[in-house]
Amino acid sequence: MPCGPTTRWWRRIWLMTTELLSVRDIQVGYGAVRALEGVSIHVDEGEVVSVIGSNGAGKTTLMKTVAGLLAARSGVITFEDQDITEIEAQDLVGRGISLVPEGRQVFGRMSVEENLMLGAYSRPGGAREDDFAHCFALFPRLEERRSQRAGTLSGGEQQMLAIARGLMSRPRLLLMDEPSLGLAPQLVSRTFEVVERLRAAGTTILMVEQMARQALRVSDRAYVLEHGRIVGEGASADLLDDPRVLGAYLGSR
Repeated sequence: MPCGPTTRWWRRIWLMTTELLSVRDIQVGYGAVRALEGVSIHVDEGEVVSVIGSNGAGKTTLMKTVAGLLAARSGVITFEDQDITEIEAQDLVGRGISLVPEGRQVFGRMSVEENLMLGAYSRPGGAREDDFAHCFALFPRLEERRSQRAGTLSGGEQQMLAIARGLMSRPRLLLMDEPSLGLAPQLVSRTFEVVERLRAAGTTILMVEQMARQALRVSDRAYVLEHGRIVGEGASADLLDDPRVLGAYLGSR
């Protein structure tokens, strides 16, 4: 059956009946500084959900907390109806949560292929050739540089590698932390095109992003984070037309 716009729309309505991730009233701090105060969000299966906000709003803190890299002082995080609040990052990968970190963080002395193999370390049997084929179909440039050291890649190529490495674990939920950070404008567009392709394939994504307009255009829903608190939420199309969001985060049309 062809997967046209109407088919995809009905498929997403069906998928969104299943809540995959729930973050309820979490508080996170660095010493005496409160970075997140009572933040609650959820992501349904098959959705792309964005968290937008300015620098210092707490977006990366939220992502690291969901990924198990930071501990919440209070609140509850559940994934597939299981409490994961105190589970460490390496164990969350095995449960199906994969993080594409801010700033790419590829292993520069290792080859592209070796970086990708590390992405599949938690899976029984490790990386398989069909995993490489899937990533290379998304990022043909990586196949051309399969044996090249990751540290010699351009910034855009390293971002491709970071996303591909995250996909190698076959995650149920892909976390993307500022995927456009530090990229040239044309590479920013290509990165969001990849998000759109993953979305069309049914990949569930939680993305934090400072480039609000681009993030909203590839998302189903979004939250607005300001000074560690959620100050707005809704369908992405609605937020794109919200005068408050427009003035604060999107600039003039």
